[in-house]
Amino acid sequence: MLVEYGDYECAYCAAAHPNVLLVQERYGLRLGFVFRHFPLTQIHPTAEAAAESAEFAAAHGVFWEMHDGIYENHDRFGPPLLFALAAALGLSEQALDEALRRRQFAPKVRSDFLGGVRSGVNGTPSFFINGERHDGSYAADDLSAAIDMHLRTKARL
Repeated sequence: MLVEYGDYECAYCAAAHPNVLLVQERYGLRLGFVFRHFPLTQIHPTAEAAAESAEFAAAHGVFWEMHDGIYENHDRFGPPLLFALAAALGLSEQALDEALRRRQFAPKVRSDFLGGVRSGVNGTPSFFINGERHDGSYAADDLSAAIDMHLRTKARL
């Protein structure tokens, strides 16, 4: 299992995203992947709204499409992108706006964040493989080498 704690406004997370996709492609169904929100709101003021927007999309069955869309358009990051992605995914921009104003998905984002704090996350992106923190780089080769090591020493991911 590969777990990433990420922040949608973080340039390093955006740079790591293609690497995560490569790793997922390499391992296919042998590798579970979980993304947990870790918005660093002190330096990324829109990160929390982006995380809540992703959870809004999740409630409509299109989390990964929103997730990928945010990172793949990172050069346009901001509220207009979040609403444009929602519309492109067939979601109501008005409903997204309402969910953000009511902070409907803030508890989920906060829960992910606190779980990260308890796990020792202090920056993004942070990766865990089978519950063990990966302190190497987020380059695809480094992530793959760490996963291979776990495959050799553990029965399954």
